[in-house]
Amino acid sequence: MKITPTINLMLICTLALSLFTGCATTNDASSQARTKLGTIPASHPERGLGTLKGYLDPKAVPNSVALIPPPPAPNSAAFAHDEEVARSTFPLRNTPRFELAVSDYDLKVPSLVNTFSCAINAQITEANAPYLYTVLRRSFTDIGVSTSAAKDYYNRLRPFQVNHEPIGVPEARAFLEKNHSYPSGHTAIGWGFALILTEIAPDRANELLARGRAFGESRNIVNHHWFSDVVWGRFMGAGTIARLHADPTFRADMDAARAEFAAIRAQGLAPTRDCKAEAAALGTKTN
Repeated sequence: MKITPTINLMLICTLALSLFTGCATTNDASSQARTKLGTIPASHPERGLGTLKGYLDPKAVPNSVALIPPPPAPNSAAFAHDEEVARSTFPLRNTPRFELAVSDYDLKVPSLVNTFSCAINAQITEANAPYLYTVLRRSFTDIGVSTSAAKDYYNRLRPFQVNHEPIGVPEARAFLEKNHSYPSGHTAIGWGFALILTEIAPDRANELLARGRAFGESRNIVNHHWFSDVVWGRFMGAGTIARLHADPTFRADMDAARAEFAAIRAQGLAPTRDCKAEAAALGTKTN
């Protein structure tokens, strides 16, 4: 084909445009891959948690039965350690750390995002960060699915059903007795949120990861979960976030979320949570 001067000029202009716009084609593709806000259906709206349908087909979610070992057997050294950790938390009752652990039970998305506001040192809302909220609401569902197979397969009793000690959220007892202990879904979700937010604000990695770790430890403190439940819940949370990075919509939403967070930082939107009280509570040793 003969290249006319007009076509040649168009090619040069197209090349120049791509060079000077800093990978505009890639950005356009990312924009097209993003979740269309307001179009994703709620996930289990009857629970009132504010979650959305996940990014992944349930069959693509990491399978906890295939990935984690059985829970510690009775009379094993690992189970003795589970019991020892549980006993070590009993003195924390009626302390600020216990009260923080009780508040960590709340998995409604706005509350959960606020849980990390001191660690990220910003106040994030659905209004000022709709894509970050979407990432968290959709990822929540994928992470929750990742723990359900092992919960249903192993049917592990929770510590309060074994040690008959009080629990932090007594009104949740009936639900907890039906929703098995291993691995900890709360821990998986909290750790997954900590990893996502660490990518959004890498300079706050230490604070976010420490809060994610403490969120899991809260499950021990309220006597809802064994130590090994928390360890393998954290594993499933990390595995699911790793799998989500292969999904183009998740990646595109994360790009949009980073831009939102940069704007929040530029506005200086500080957390409304009592961060000094939280830091003091988290300074309490649990074991």
